[in-house]
Amino acid sequence: MLEPGARRINQRGSDRFGSQHTDLRRQCQRFGGFSGNPVSAFPSASSAWWRPDRYADRQPFLRQRTAIARQIRRYLDSQGFAEVETSVLQVSPGNETHLHAPRTELRGTDEERHIRYLRTSPEFACKKLLAAGEMKIFEFARVFRDRERGELHLPEFTMLEWYRANEPYETVIADCIVIIRSAAETAGAARFARRGHECDPFAEVERITVAQAFERFAGIDLLATIDGAKGDRAALARQAGEAGIRIGDDDTWSDIFSKLLVERVEPRLGQGRLTVLSEYPSPEAALARPNPDG
Repeated sequence: MLEPGARRINQRGSDRFGSQHTDLRRQCQRFGGFSGNPVSAFPSASSAWWRPDRYADRQPFLRQRTAIARQIRRYLDSQGFAEVETSVLQVSPGNETHLHAPRTELRGTDEERHIRYLRTSPEFACKKLLAAGEMKIFEFARVFRDRERGELHLPEFTMLEWYRANEPYETVIADCIVIIRSAAETAGAARFARRGHECDPFAEVERITVAQAFERFAGIDLLATIDGAKGDRAALARQAGEAGIRIGDDDTWSDIFSKLLVERVEPRLGQGRLTVLSEYPSPEAALARPNPDG
């Protein structure tokens, strides 16, 4: 247990928990890749969110979150799912190009050092359970992403993942729509709203493929830049440059694809109603098999 003011304990805690930890002696959070001055100081007593007068404004969100999680579990239970809890610490950080797992270090009883990573998703472990014979599983997983911080991204958050073995992905899409709508109903939200944009979760759902979205919102013929499971970097870079996307000399096909998706496509989704974006290109198929229907 770490205790404020205990220098020796905090030093051991720093070694034990790696480069990302809470330094109680200096009253700061430390993250991998940062050194020197504290990256964020603790709030003063007058501004701390845990003061009852300040927390009163946040408490309703906790109550809604609890109710939503309960309703989601009820739905998945009715579908025959088993809830699982898989390991947060992983030997491998995963193979997704644009996901970066925070790294930490463990010590055995013999003081031998072991490098581990905080998972970016529970996918590896869940798919091992599917390989072992599980048919329907889900997890409310605490996950971590390094190099991410912004309006839509946090370095730590809860992710819901669920899997149906030997069923078409259309069934999983239907699950997703049910879960979103049940969350809205539970929270008493007739519409979702953010920064002047609204979405009716109960309206007819928009369906669009990734290729269609790139054509509609970015003027990009994505399929013309794909040959089997490989992307033609030069072809996509040429089209993206003509569309006004800044391309670096070391950007891969996947890098350019991600820039187009984030800058041109994602901001146009979910306008007025839910959008299902499907049929991702084969070069982006991490831990997935190609669609047999093409």
